[in-house]
Amino acid sequence: MQSKDHWNRIYTTKASTNVSWFQEHANQSVELIRQAGVAKDAALIDVGGGASTLVDDLLNDGYRNLTVLDLSDAALAVAQARLAEHAGAVSWIAGDITQVELPIHAYDVWHDRAVFHFLTSEADRAAYVRAVLRAVKPGGLVIVATFAEDGPDHCSGLPVMRYNPDSLHDEFGAPFTLLRQEREEHHTPAGATQKFIYCLCRKEPG
Repeated sequence: MQSKDHWNRIYTTKASTNVSWFQEHANQSVELIRQAGVAKDAALIDVGGGASTLVDDLLNDGYRNLTVLDLSDAALAVAQARLAEHAGAVSWIAGDITQVELPIHAYDVWHDRAVFHFLTSEADRAAYVRAVLRAVKPGGLVIVATFAEDGPDHCSGLPVMRYNPDSLHDEFGAPFTLLRQEREEHHTPAGATQKFIYCLCRKEPG
């Protein structure tokens, strides 16, 4: 996993609206959550959520049991400042997802847009999957978005992995059933186009 210093430097030297992964609204993620019929009181965690606006969109949509985890406390501070008095309605965790110990079976929905593709070592990917298995309730949903096979091979100066839906699902294995897959063309603030895939899986009981 990349260093906390790298990501803190990004968020202290660039506006959060100018980073390549910025979305004014996390429409693809919100629609997947809505269409999956996730209850408003479901426990959702946004892994690598940082300064993402997904938490704003979910609060506005009536979700009220939200957690945001990010390696960068500077990124979390951006989101907290943006939400102002509403930040107290969210649980915030600063930590490395390959090392942090999340509570067992705490979350109904796990969401990750663009963390998993930074895990270029097999050991880090295995640690991530163990974290999902530990923290997501049996029958819970897992939404992971990564660069597609025709997406960038670097981001923020770092190498990334690229996936198709089958290869991404293979990283998670038999405990997860692939329910849905989607592609997204993300337009960066600089005007570039990045190809993403989104996979929605269910963590099977047992």
